Amino acid sequence: MAELELKKDILLAEDDHEDAVIFDMAMQDLNIPYTLRHAENGDRLFVLLKEKVPYILFMDIDMPCKDGVSCIAEIRKDRAYDNLPIIMYTAHMYNKLVEECYRNGANLYVTKAYTFSSLTEKLKKVFAIDWADYMHYPPQSQFVVN
Repeated sequence: MAELELKKDILLAEDDHEDAVIFDMAMQDLNIPYTLRHAENGDRLFVLLKEKVPYILFMDIDMPCKDGVSCIAEIRKDRAYDNLPIIMYTAHMYNKLVEECYRNGANLYVTKAYTFSSLTEKLKKVFAIDWADYMHYPPQSQFVVN
């Protein structure tokens, strides 16, 4: 039972099933004990958040029902999620969008990788941060993980 408690609860809000499978495979390569919950749209994300606040949230921007930018703003309005790290996980790299995510309270902006090894390296960077000890809001110049 203690082993289950050591697992990091990761919530992935991603409407593309294939991207979710690849994300899970990359997590397996990190050798970090985890459980992965998956929300396929913005509405489902809030259902899963209410069930249990995750260790970390990875969120796509383009999702049905509620897009990722709207979700950040809504999450940051609720004090119950003050310590929840929100990592944007998206293919979009538009300056205006990056800035909007930063202003709305995302902790990092990770662009989707073109190779599996690149995704694994990006996830290693994210999990090198000790999110349990502090909330990390980097300077905007360090907000994007490419």
